[in-house]
Amino acid sequence: MAVIRVIAAALLLLSGALVQAAVLPEDRADLMYHGYQGGGVSIDGPAVMLRKKAGQSVSLSAYYYIDTVSGASIDVEATASAYTETRHEKRLGVDYLAGNSILSLNYAQSDEDDYNAKSVSFGIAHDTFGGMTTLSLEAGLGDDTVGRNGDESFSADVKRFNYKFGWTQVLSSRWIAALNMQVDLDEGFLNNPYRSVRYRDATEALGYGYQREVYPDTRNGFAVSLVNKVYLPYRAALSLNLRHYQDSWDIRAFDAEVEYVHPLTDQWTLEAKLRWYSQGQAEFYRDLFDFANQQNFMARDKELSEFDNLTLGLGAGYRLPVWDFWPGAKPELNLQWDHIRFNYKNFRNVTITDAGAGLEPLYSLDANVLRAFFSIYF
Repeated sequence: MAVIRVIAAALLLLSGALVQAAVLPEDRADLMYHGYQGGGVSIDGPAVMLRKKAGQSVSLSAYYYIDTVSGASIDVEATASAYTETRHEKRLGVDYLAGNSILSLNYAQSDEDDYNAKSVSFGIAHDTFGGMTTLSLEAGLGDDTVGRNGDESFSADVKRFNYKFGWTQVLSSRWIAALNMQVDLDEGFLNNPYRSVRYRDATEALGYGYQREVYPDTRNGFAVSLVNKVYLPYRAALSLNLRHYQDSWDIRAFDAEVEYVHPLTDQWTLEAKLRWYSQGQAEFYRDLFDFANQQNFMARDKELSEFDNLTLGLGAGYRLPVWDFWPGAKPELNLQWDHIRFNYKNFRNVTITDAGAGLEPLYSLDANVLRAFFSIYF
């Protein structure tokens, strides 16, 4: 009931008097390279994004991303070979400015060999109280098709619904805070078609056998986050973000992030962040089951186990000199690097077999994420 009252209050404010007009996003073009290395998996690829106003009230955007995935994570490696596949993602969006409100419509499509996803979302953001408060609502619908390479007879569907509410408040000339809530409702085939669980089996050489995972066909999740951004007297900015998540699979998660952005000169900007994330396991997760078909639902996905991770991120931005042939353009270069340390509390490394079933060392991994941007604002 509390959530309903908050949303009702937001709708009331959205219908209030218009005081100051909202602003469309700035025209820009971006070229990005993204790379991930960790846990036996490599993901990398380029992306391009373009946003351009069409008149005074409409802004159009387009995004195209290609990533190549190779290798196999440890929970797949035990029962399947490494693989390579390429994913293509396309997005189109339009923003419409109406007085103090911006209406947004977005479409996204992602295609790979064994997974195809389509989604559409509609949102509204409204400035009120002289631009001191921004309220936003968004609803999205996803329609996915899951396949399994090597098995032409396998095909399953997933329906995804998500609803978002945001409240951004200017608290002072140097302090902005935001409260965001999101509800996700998923229905269909929600597990990985290649992943298996293991169970004790004395007839097997390793002391355990494998069977395919079985998940519930619904998952309802709720997340709430609080964002605080403080602008410091010497033009720097400090952000503190807190987020809580819980779902119908009994997963509870919390993360906290601190970010600091410091301009060195008019051209150079440095940033650093520290993020900590912790979650509990799903109710039907186990690293090693006692026997086959022990439960109606059985999972051994390490992302559903109990774990935490710590991220250290560093970044640098450089504003390029103005071009003579395009004086209205503002080109920039940005480079960001994250190092992530994952520690799993009840997921074991089955590639080490000399300890015995269920006594293998707990798994951990280090991952590195690199993002390079070339951006032009115009």
